This record gives sequence, structure tokens and C-alpha cells, in this order.
Amino acid sequence: MPSPLSPEAIAQLLQPYVGEAAIPDQVYPQLAVYLELILKWNARINLTAIRNPEQIVRRHFGESLFAGLHLQATESDNSLLDLGSGAGFPGIPIQLLRPEFPVTLAESRTRKAAFLHEVSRTLGLKTTVWSDRAEAMPSTSRFHTVALRAVDEMNSAVAEAARRATNRIAILTTRLAVFATLPSNFKLAEPVPLPDSQGGILLIAVRASER
Repeated sequence: MPSPLSPEAIAQLLQPYVGEAAIPDQVYPQLAVYLELILKWNARINLTAIRNPEQIVRRHFGESLFAGLHLQATESDNSLLDLGSGAGFPGIPIQLLRPEFPVTLAESRTRKAAFLHEVSRTLGLKTTVWSDRAEAMPSTSRFHTVALRAVDEMNSAVAEAARRATNRIAILTTRLAVFATLPSNFKLAEPVPLPDSQGGILLIAVRASER
């Protein structure tokens, strides 16, 4: 099944999220293939409750890219963990935007993890898929940034993110209360409103000792 949206149509839909940022030319064709895979697999497993292709592009691709554009890094270690990745948000769009980032997608549900493997293979990404709970990772597995979006048991997920993040945590959410579980050595930056969203925000918390 071909993608219902062309790369050009996807680029237009994503304009509010990327603004004047320089997006690599290959990103929009890759997102068209990604969209095709989501729609194909969504007919068999519940990857996302959103079925409309344009809404998938806006809500999932757009918000993920918006987060990626706010995760500028100058350090040599730009590794990113997408904790509870689901269908790959925000990790896969961030990987497309920043192919130099070592990105790991943690997804414990077998069929969703299989989907992530398929996307990575089809798009030729170097993305790593951890097909288990993040808590099962070796204690030495640490990441410059840990990202979360629409995960189950958000408070415990934020606590796990704090254990894994050497520098910062980024979360796409609609509320501030989830950061009540952050250790005191993480400092929360000013929330950034998500474009075209009713209350959606991007929160970034930086480990104070590494500012």
C-alpha cells in the first residue's frame, strides 16, 4: 500500500512544527515510507489510535520533530533513549532528523518491537531496538538524553528516565505534574508549547551538575 501522502504534502503539514529549520532533503521521503508502514501495521496491531494520515503526520511526526529540533547538543555524546517507544515516537523522527545520534528505542511489547525493527530495516537506520522493559537494561546503560511520550505509568517512567539520563530528560506531555518524581538534581526548564496543540507541551529537565 503506497503512502497516502506525498513527501511534499508531508512537508507542508509539518511546516508549523519545523518552521525555518534546515531539514535534510531525505527526511520527508523517509517519513512517507514510515507513514505507509504505520498504516499497514496498524491494520493488524494497535500502533496508534489515530487513523487519519494527516493527523498521524501532525501529532506524531510533527511533535517528535519539534522535540528533536529543541535537543541541540554540543557534547561528544549525543545518545538518546526513547523510553516506551511504542510506534517509534519521538525516537524515529529524531533519528531521521539527526542521523548522527545513536538512538535506542525501548519497547517491551513484542509486536510493537517487531514493528520498530521493520521500520529501522526498511529505512536503513542505525537505530537500536531494546525489546524489553527499560528497567531490564544493564545498569551501565546510560544516555545523554532520555525522551518520553505517551508512556504507561508516567511517574515510574520518569523516575527510570532519571536513572538513565546523564544530561537531560525530554518529555512530550499535557501536564507538569509528572515531574514531581524527578530527583532534586534535575532542573526543569520553561515549558515549550507544542504547535497546533490544546495544552500540549515539551518539557526538558537538565541534570544540574552537568549544566
